[in-house]
Amino acid sequence: MIAASRPRYTIQEYVRIEQYANVKHEYLDGQVWAMAGGTPEHARLASAVTIALGAGLRDRPCAVYSSDARVRAATGLDTYPDVTVVCGGEQRDLGDELALVNPIVLVEVTSDSSEAYDRGSKFEHYKSIPSLREYVVVSHREPCISVFRREGEQTWTLVGEARSGGRAKLESIGCEIEVDDVYRDPFAGRA
Repeated sequence: MIAASRPRYTIQEYVRIEQYANVKHEYLDGQVWAMAGGTPEHARLASAVTIALGAGLRDRPCAVYSSDARVRAATGLDTYPDVTVVCGGEQRDLGDELALVNPIVLVEVTSDSSEAYDRGSKFEHYKSIPSLREYVVVSHREPCISVFRREGEQTWTLVGEARSGGRAKLESIGCEIEVDDVYRDPFAGRA
């Protein structure tokens, strides 16, 4: 039996597919993968980070984008981070007017199926984005927000893991995210 091979797409074909798709896809090296839907908990964590960053950046020339914003890495990965921050005006890819290429901060909320990817090869792709200064990983398992910061051209350092009662400090945009605000259960204590 011969295994069926996956079709290969050009970046132009991918952009056309995404224009009309009812689900989001990642693109890399001619391959297109449908992205899994999230859980309500995942959506709540991503929204809480978006709210915190939006409040912290309201007086700055920065914009906070939801997971509907596509980002293109220099490696050729096109994906939809959970939260994207762009400062000083957005820049878009020449071949794809809907893909941002100049994020300052990217945030991923992990899940059982994405955690290894978010902390591993996806982060490696993100490192190729010249404008990116910080990468934030929000754990779905426990109240923990990890901040990775670019230290020079090629070096990235885990600069902190903020836990309950703490704050994740994002120097690149002058913001802090309170861990307890992100993980707050809005339904706790209600009858």
